[in-house]
Amino acid sequence: MKDEITFEDFLKVDIRIGTIIEVNDFPKARKPAYQLKIDFGALGIKKSSAQITDLYTKEDLLHKQVSVIVNFKPRQIANFMSECLVIGVYNLEGNVVLLQPSKEIKNGEQVS
Repeated sequence: MKDEITFEDFLKVDIRIGTIIEVNDFPKARKPAYQLKIDFGALGIKKSSAQITDLYTKEDLLHKQVSVIVNFKPRQIANFMSECLVIGVYNLEGNVVLLQPSKEIKNGEQVS
């Protein structure tokens, strides 16, 4: 378990729902990954690098809604600037399973 945080610490994390609108291979990444473009409605479109190639094809991901932390500082990964973090959970095989809404949600809605 990680260190205990306050509720105020949690409120600093901005988790939003977005729809993946573009998926590209990322051959320059050290670990297999995709480059994603995610639509957050009024918040605009953000890019993310995601190591989710084991369980998801590009076709699986296109138009999928995902949960994303949108207020991380951008991070340079190889030749790509990742602007947000797609949230997932490692399964028993060590592969990332995406966290996503069970029903369609308006892009940009905040997770609470």
